[in-house]
Amino acid sequence: MSSTSGPVLYDVAGPEEKARGRRISIVLSVVLLALAAGVIALFARNGVFDDRWRVLVDVPRNFAGFETRHVWQAIFRGLGNTLLAAVIALPLAALLAVVLVSLRSSPVAPLRWLVIALTEVFRGLPVVLMMFFGILVLPGATPLIAVVFGLVMYNAAVLAEILRAGIAALPKGQTEAAQSVGMGPFLIYRDIQLPQAVRMMLPSLIAQGVVLVKDSSLGYIVGYAELLRSVSRVADALTDASYLLPLLAVGAAVYIALNIALSRLAVWVQRHSSFARKAPARITGAPPLP
Repeated sequence: MSSTSGPVLYDVAGPEEKARGRRISIVLSVVLLALAAGVIALFARNGVFDDRWRVLVDVPRNFAGFETRHVWQAIFRGLGNTLLAAVIALPLAALLAVVLVSLRSSPVAPLRWLVIALTEVFRGLPVVLMMFFGILVLPGATPLIAVVFGLVMYNAAVLAEILRAGIAALPKGQTEAAQSVGMGPFLIYRDIQLPQAVRMMLPSLIAQGVVLVKDSSLGYIVGYAELLRSVSRVADALTDASYLLPLLAVGAAVYIALNIALSRLAVWVQRHSSFARKAPARITGAPPLP
C-alpha cells in the first residue's frame, strides 16, 4: 500500500502484477513487430523498395540538366517557405487569440456576441477556404499572405477557445479573493486568470501549434511554394511519377521532425516555467507562485 499521506488512489503493483505487465508488453511488442514486418513485406512485393529511391542520392542520367543537388535545393527551399509561413502565423494567431478571449469577457453584451460569432465562424470554416478568401479579398495578396491569413484566422479562433476553457476551469475563489483586495476585472484577468490559463492549457496550445505547421501544406492549393508543392515540382520535372514516393517520404520525415522539435521545445519551456515559479519558495521560503 502506498506510504504517502492523504487518500490512496491505487495499490502499488506487486511482483506478480509487474511480471504480468512485462509479459503483456512483450506479447504486444511481438505483435506490432509482426505487423510491421508484414507491411514491409507487402511493400517489397509491390516494388516499393526498388531503384526509385536512388533519386535522393543519384538522379538518373537520362534527365539531362537535372542533378541531385537540384532535388535537395528544392526540398530545402520548400522547407524554408513552410517555416516562414508558420513563424509569421503562429505569433499572430496567439496574439489575436488573446484579443478574442479578452473581448469575450467584455461587459458590453453586443461586443461579446460579435466576438462569439466571429470565433465560431473562423473555427467552423476550412483553413483552405480562408486561404482562398485571403487571396481573393485582400488587396495585393500574395500566396504567402493568403496562407498566413488562413492560418491566423482559423488557429486564433481555436486558441481562443482553448484559453477560454482554461479560464473557465480556474477556481472561482481566486477571483473572489482578488476582488476582496481591490483588484479590478482587468487586473484579475491580466495577472491571475490569463497566466494560469496559459500554463494549464499549454499542452493543448502546443498541439494546436503543431496543427498550424501541418496546415501550412494547404498553401499548395493557392500556389504557395511550401514543402509539398516543392516536392511535387521536382517529381514533375523528373517526368516520372514513380519518383514521387521517395520525395513525399522525405517531406513526411521533415514534417515529423518539425513537429517533434516543436513538442520538445514546449516541454523545455514548461519545465523552465515551473522552475521559475518554484524558485522563490526554494530561495526565500515563500510559497510558489500560482
